[in-house]
Amino acid sequence: MTSIGSDIEKVPAVAADLPELDPALMRTVLGHFATGVVAITGIDPDTAAPTGLAANSFTSVSLNPPLIAFCVATTSTSWPRVRASGRYTVNILSEAQEPVCRQLAARGAEKFRGIEWRPSPAGAPILDDSLAWIEAELEAEHPAGDHIIVVSRVRHLHASDLAPLIFFRGRYGAVGSGAGVSR
Repeated sequence: MTSIGSDIEKVPAVAADLPELDPALMRTVLGHFATGVVAITGIDPDTAAPTGLAANSFTSVSLNPPLIAFCVATTSTSWPRVRASGRYTVNILSEAQEPVCRQLAARGAEKFRGIEWRPSPAGAPILDDSLAWIEAELEAEHPAGDHIIVVSRVRHLHASDLAPLIFFRGRYGAVGSGAGVSR
């Protein structure tokens, strides 16, 4: 039986002079991994108005303690406002919420125009018709290239029976009854 440690020792060192990867090729290849889509929402403490952003890099981290993570671009102007709200909501979007996702992904101050929501236990926006919602607060941030990995502690959560919004190969879709993503 081989131990994990002995396998690690056999991994060759990465050469420092490898050619850089083409970012467009990386985006294309990683786009082959189907993901769900979330909207991270909070109340901007400066304006008392709802604010938010869309992301497809979301994951469960730990059950004990209850932690989740998502990634945001270092250039995001929305994340600092959501972070400042203290507690925020990660809304797992349903297949009917593609327009909501597109609206929250756009730049601008009017992201919540026409979007229906209700407050979480701490007051963060829970988007109507979300597949699920998770109220959380910042646990840690980790710089990672052109993004920040945000680890959050879960405080409240709820799920529904709706179908998820999926992002695959640069397009939104839904889980089909057959073999995969449709739309």
